[in-house]
Amino acid sequence: MDKTSNAIDILKAYNQDHIINLLNKLEGDKKEELIDQINSINFQQMKELYENTKKEIEIKENKIEAIPYIDKSKLSDDKKEELEEIGTKSIKNGEYAVVTMAGGQGTRLRTFRPKRHI
Repeated sequence: MDKTSNAIDILKAYNQDHIINLLNKLEGDKKEELIDQINSINFQQMKELYENTKKEIEIKENKIEAIPYIDKSKLSDDKKEELEEIGTKSIKNGEYAVVTMAGGQGTRLRTFRPKRHI
């Protein structure tokens, strides 16, 4: 099977007839370039990725808890290095946390004054 037929078969399999129409209008280098691009795309993976966007995300753990305040400027260099290693290890293991800092202008509180004045 030549690469043009292969590209058309791929496009048909994934309901991409509009690209077949475009391909039929092109000539020369432009047509060859598009055929090469089509043949290099993993359409099955794209389809799976798209289908995954429709799935509901399952969150295994959903805890909200306060964390102690640590003044970074008061930490020793050894302690800073230790905490950085813990953080790096957690990221590599796929563990993470989301933190919302309490600073700012108070917009989530629907006020136009900084929080220190509320």
